[in-house]
Amino acid sequence: MSEQVSVGRLYGRLLTYVKPFIGSFLIAILGFVLFASAAPALSWMMGQITEVLANPKPEDARFVIITLIAIFAYRGLGTFLGKYFIARVGRGVVHSLRTVLFNHMLLLPSNYYDGESTGRLISRVIFDVDQVTGAATKALTTLVQDGLTVIFLMGYLIYLDWTLTLIFLALAPIIGGLVSFASKFFRKYSKRIQKSVGNVTQVTNETISAYREVRTFGGQEFEEARFHKASQDNRKQALKFALTNAINVPLNQQIIALGLGVMVYMMFERVLNGTMSAGEFMTFITAASLIAKPLRSLTDINSIIQKGLVGAESIFSVLDTKAEQDNGHVELERVRGDLEIKDLSFKYPSSDDWVLRSINAKAEAGKSYALVGRSGSGKTTLMTLLPRFYQAQQGSILLDGHKLEDLTLASLRKNVSIVSQQVTLFNSSVLNNIAYGELQNKSREEIIAAAKAAHADEFIVQMSDGYDTLVGDNGVLLSGGQRQRIAIARAILKNSPVLILDEATSALDTESERHIQAAMEEVVKGRTTFVIAHRLSTIENADQIWVMEKGEIIERGTHHELLAEKGAYANLHDLQFHDEDR
Repeated sequence: MSEQVSVGRLYGRLLTYVKPFIGSFLIAILGFVLFASAAPALSWMMGQITEVLANPKPEDARFVIITLIAIFAYRGLGTFLGKYFIARVGRGVVHSLRTVLFNHMLLLPSNYYDGESTGRLISRVIFDVDQVTGAATKALTTLVQDGLTVIFLMGYLIYLDWTLTLIFLALAPIIGGLVSFASKFFRKYSKRIQKSVGNVTQVTNETISAYREVRTFGGQEFEEARFHKASQDNRKQALKFALTNAINVPLNQQIIALGLGVMVYMMFERVLNGTMSAGEFMTFITAASLIAKPLRSLTDINSIIQKGLVGAESIFSVLDTKAEQDNGHVELERVRGDLEIKDLSFKYPSSDDWVLRSINAKAEAGKSYALVGRSGSGKTTLMTLLPRFYQAQQGSILLDGHKLEDLTLASLRKNVSIVSQQVTLFNSSVLNNIAYGELQNKSREEIIAAAKAAHADEFIVQMSDGYDTLVGDNGVLLSGGQRQRIAIARAILKNSPVLILDEATSALDTESERHIQAAMEEVVKGRTTFVIAHRLSTIENADQIWVMEKGEIIERGTHHELLAEKGAYANLHDLQFHDEDR
């Protein structure tokens, strides 16, 4: 019962996406009605043709020919209206679903992406939505068109001879039971196929993205085996689905054929007894024969419907995931940049371990703050809380005296820029990568000025098409230093009062780092800047250095003050410079 309720709920929800296309849907239904209503007329015509052949007259022959042509024209109009307009509805539903799904993914919280593979997410947008296409177009066409045909023909058969028609009606519960039984297997295998397609997509995406690492470390055989395993699993599940379908469809057809056989035998008996004419025989046998094909089609679409329902279930599971919480009510155009951290503690939703513990700190507007410490000390995690990628479980962060959760996300993030170690670039021009998102309305002159400030202009102008040069997938055509400088130019163009530099110079060679350091001296002016740095030489001029260990700030002060204390910072400094002198 719960499964039936689930199926009804899924279909009901899918129908809400049909509503905007109700006009096309109604025209399609009209087409299906025209097509289906032609079936009894064709069976009637076969009886008329038999009667004319038994007693041929020219006027009767002309009537038969004209009527036959008219019936096929009428049927053809119904076919066109039904198939074309249901295709409009189907593609419209798929487009709406795909758009809504993609847009909702943009709003999902960071912890959702932490627990989902990229391949599975891509598979939902492409494969799962495509499965819904089958349920929304082909299955719906068959369901309505052939369903109406069966209803019209069944009504005509009852009108002709209800006693013979009872044979067909007696088969309905048997066919319904088989369809219901097969549905359970179709749904189970559809879910497995769905998962296996996600695995294939994931392996493909990872291998192509990391093709250099694969070749450098001789990972071809490993990746071949990994892909073969994922693809083999997909093949195995698809064959199980096909086997169920291959057994289910002919079994239903055999039951229908058995019913037809009994019916034909009884009709021959009536013809021999003189209780049925040849014309009546042909009319009834034609109607009974015509009903077999749509019945077969109706049993055949069960597999498509189940695939579509599993796809819809997967899509709706994402849509039902709560979007990033944005309960803020304060809109700030441009903040000063005063920041205060009060008794802040944080742990990731999937973990019980505290990453940050009771942190208290203040940052004054326009000053620079460096965060140093060993890997895993909580530096990056602390900075991810500033733009509210995550929400702290205890304590709060105040920006210009306002709690971050009181600010709208758009208002908060408009005032924060981030340049991380892992630079993300899009397969577009250099210009579009610098002026990304809300920065698209910036003038070309402003973009070039930002690139010059980031010392990126000098290599951009030497590229084949200058600022209009395509950078490739994730900037693959650029060096690490060039990618970093474009990301910094993007942050400069945004001109936000709070700037986060997460290991921004770690991927740079000495010459590039010198360029960036010179640019940074200009960039940090007038901005509250947080620098997460591994190279201590890059943060010696910071207004204050926060030394973190095990989620706590254990030391703070200027470079010289911390060296004089001979504590954790001094040890890190001595260790690093000792290694560099080797």
